[in-house]
Amino acid sequence: MQQHGMTLSYGDDGAPHFVEKESPQFPPAQEACLPLLPPPSPVQAGPQELAAAREASACMRAKGVSWYPDPDPVTGEVQQKDGGTSEQWQELKRNHRDAYRACMPRPS
Repeated sequence: MQQHGMTLSYGDDGAPHFVEKESPQFPPAQEACLPLLPPPSPVQAGPQELAAAREASACMRAKGVSWYPDPDPVTGEVQQKDGGTSEQWQELKRNHRDAYRACMPRPS
């Protein structure tokens, strides 16, 4: 941000604070620096969401989708990289529709 003309101050916590947020230089500086930001932290799933995701994965395997992976222990999300081939994932809803409908939690 400083390379783009912005003035920064640092708080007691060491985090940078923008002094001139209202400056016309701020939007282009922010846009230029956006690719440098770290990715957002994953949202942690609660105990109920994690339990439901684990049950859904176990259910899918019990219904014949042996390659279906366990959910991420933090987010509860199932990632393709954790199991199955691209072809298996593409065919999941077509070839295992009954298992998918029976096992996947539905939003309330």
